Order: sequence, then structure tokens, then C-alpha cells
Amino acid sequence: MSIVMGTPGVQDLEQVADILSGWQYDGGPLHLHPGDLGWHSLRGAAATAGSLRVWSREGQVLAIGLLDGPDGLLRMAVDPEVREDEELSRQLVADVQDPQRGVLAGGGAIVEARGAMRFAGLLAQAGWRPDEPWTPLHRDLSSAVDEDLIVRARVRIETIGPDRVDSWVAVHWSAFKGTPFTEQDRRDFRDWWLTMANGPFYQRATSLAAFDDHDDAVAVATVWSAGPGRPGLIEPMGVSRDHRGRGYGVAITVAAASALREMRSSSAIVCAESSNTSALSTYLAAGFTARDQVADLQRGA
Repeated sequence: MSIVMGTPGVQDLEQVADILSGWQYDGGPLHLHPGDLGWHSLRGAAATAGSLRVWSREGQVLAIGLLDGPDGLLRMAVDPEVREDEELSRQLVADVQDPQRGVLAGGGAIVEARGAMRFAGLLAQAGWRPDEPWTPLHRDLSSAVDEDLIVRARVRIETIGPDRVDSWVAVHWSAFKGTPFTEQDRRDFRDWWLTMANGPFYQRATSLAAFDDHDDAVAVATVWSAGPGRPGLIEPMGVSRDHRGRGYGVAITVAAASALREMRSSSAIVCAESSNTSALSTYLAAGFTARDQVADLQRGA
């Protein structure tokens, strides 16, 4: 039977996340994770389902792709058992290359295909070139996390629910936007966060914030489990621009790793742009180990 591609419905999202969870393992590539779907679900369950592409053969899901944002980024995960499958790899390339297939439009695009070496190799043969490098980072959670770095930073870690979401979104905005945080921005981001928290993935997640001795929120993170014995993802992690250089990023990252251990994750994983030396130094200081750099593949406009 031939390989077919489809877009799941909202009712299928938990099943898609379960399949992705089964493809996560220590020592494997840091590819598309259920937590990536969870963070994407800020946009809502229907929008998330519409951004997914699923490839199957005889009812077995072989690959899952997430169209992430407006800039032609396709983030992929391929079942570890079929990463070298020639038929699948060629079908993926054909679907990615042809705008009529409804995966990527024509022109510039980026494909993240970590671990799917045959697929990536065929894209390279078709003229795709390496994009900017990323550094995967990993922290083993088989033993207890030393929280001394939290103590040294003199912060209090809280789990964030709907009643404290304003503090969380304000720090995230400062960390990643850096522009004035208007009242409309606050309302919009709060609504998006609540959409995510009420969505189909958030039962796998915990959101955290670090508060300093003035009770100001200074750093935030959300962690996502792929189930017991599998790597859990930190997505996102950020520090308020007004509170950087004080160890708060390291503290919230250690707290995130500790939260994942409580969720019975085998390890904590994250991938940072190699050019982001500040993020890399934060993760390394929090006990993560850097692995070999990886690069997505890009197609010019």
C-alpha cells in the first residue's frame, strides 16, 4: 500500500502527541516533540491540527510534520524504525517540493529533519542547503537535581496557573519581544496562554516562574513530558531583560529540570541557536551537556 499524507482533526491531536512521545528516547535526535505541539497550541487546537501533516502506510504513522509560523518552517519527526526507508524518504521529498501537495508553498522554506538522514540527504541532492547551526543540549535526570543554584540566586520557584499567568506572560514578553508591553498585549497573550492551558496537550506540561526577594517575576519556563522514562522538553525558557546577569536563567533551568524529574522524565532536553551564546552558557551552567551541532535545511526564494 502506498504512503498517504493527511491533516489530523482536533479529535486526533492527543493520538498524534502519543505517537510523537513514543519516538523520543535518550541518545536520539532532538526532533519534533509533543511539547512543540503544546507550545504551538497557543494558537488553539484547530489551528494546531491544521498545521500538522501526517504520513502513514497501511494505517501506521511514519512521519509527522508541524508547519511552525508564517516563514515556511516545517519541523519533522520520523519514526526511528523507518528513518532509512527509501520509499518514505522519497515521498517526503516529493511532498515538500511540490506546493500543490499542501505542505510548503513555493519559494524560501526551511525543513528541520533531525535524525532523518536519508530524507535530509535527498533534500540536499535537490539543492537544499544547511541553515544556521543549532546546539542540542541534554541533562540526565536519573539522580536528584542539585537545587543549590536556585538557593544561590535567591529566588522562589512557583508553579504558574491561571491565577498567576500575568506574571508569566510579562516576563516572557520581556525576554523574547523586548518591546513595550501594552495592556492589549497583556490581554492577548493571557488569552493565548489560557488557550494553551485548556488545550489537548497541557496535561503533559508544567509552567514555572522565579520570583526575586522583591516578589518580582524574573524568569519563566514551561516543561513538557513525553511520558515516564523519556526525554522531557523545556520550551520556552526566558529571563526578563531587566534582570539578566544575576543567575536567574540558570535557576529557572535547574527548576525546570527538577520539575521534569518529578514528572518521571529520563532527561531534560532543549535546542538553542549556536549563535545564542548567552542561552548556551545558561544551559551549560545548569548542568546540561552540549551535543554535536545540527543544521536545518533551507531552500532559497
